[in-house]
Amino acid sequence: MKWVKDLVDGDHIVGQLLVVSSTKGSTDKGLSYINVTFQDKTGTIDGKKWDASDEDLRVMAPGSVLMVDGIVNLYKGQPQLKVVAVGKIDNPDEIVMANFARVSPIPLEEMKAKLDKYLNSFTDKDVEKITRAVISHFYDKYITYPGAVKVHHEFGSGILHHSLFMADVADAVAHIYTQVDRDILVAGALMHDIGKTIEYENPIAPVQTTEGKLVGHIAAGYAEVKKVIDGLGITSEVPLLLEHMILAHHGTLEFGSPVMPSTREALLLAEIDMMDSRQMILDKALATVNEGEFTPRLWMMDDTSFYKPKNRNK
Repeated sequence: MKWVKDLVDGDHIVGQLLVVSSTKGSTDKGLSYINVTFQDKTGTIDGKKWDASDEDLRVMAPGSVLMVDGIVNLYKGQPQLKVVAVGKIDNPDEIVMANFARVSPIPLEEMKAKLDKYLNSFTDKDVEKITRAVISHFYDKYITYPGAVKVHHEFGSGILHHSLFMADVADAVAHIYTQVDRDILVAGALMHDIGKTIEYENPIAPVQTTEGKLVGHIAAGYAEVKKVIDGLGITSEVPLLLEHMILAHHGTLEFGSPVMPSTREALLLAEIDMMDSRQMILDKALATVNEGEFTPRLWMMDDTSFYKPKNRNK
């Protein structure tokens, strides 16, 4: 069976796929169906099974690896799987979970080394103490958990990948705009999404936790980070500045931040977060089209289609 990233219109597949999500619905005429998203280590593909039963929905539970028989069709310019049949895999030895875990394209050891480099780079001792304590508290999940269920950085070590890219930009910005507090900005980049270790579970097929749905990663992250910081006994205003970075990093109340960015560093952090998130969204969208073509409209990018320029070096 082909990898998901290589599937094209007309392919007939029979093979193992991981169920990421599944929901049952019905048409106006009462026909039942299940919308399902499948995944292997190369990507995801949306699918639909018609004439679906409650048993089909139970079988296609998120996190399950199933034997899938389906045909690939194009829907709104994107491959979609028409599911003919699905079945459970009775022998777990036949499942190779490494085939379904999407991970950062950057090796984990390389990212861990870069994280250590940043932790050793702070000149402000309060910033260093806080950042080390917070990341240490969440470390195992921080370096392995995805940054989302979908949209951007939705792969293993996605939180770390996203945070390090943001730290790289933050470090560069602070060298250009020398009035910026470099340590506060870089520390904010490293810690801003720490709440996603609470919002999600199951790195292979990430789903939102109950706390993630009811509270969200900003509020949950702030609450846990504050507990860690309060235990350090720091009397400077550094804790307050870093807590503000976490609370304000989505930039606006509309996007879920309970407060607006009210320091130079918090404003920059929100802008860097938006930039890195949007670049990841564009990377994924542009990878699905040929040179000289436009992507489908991207709702996360103001419903805009983006053009993929022709390679001028050929």
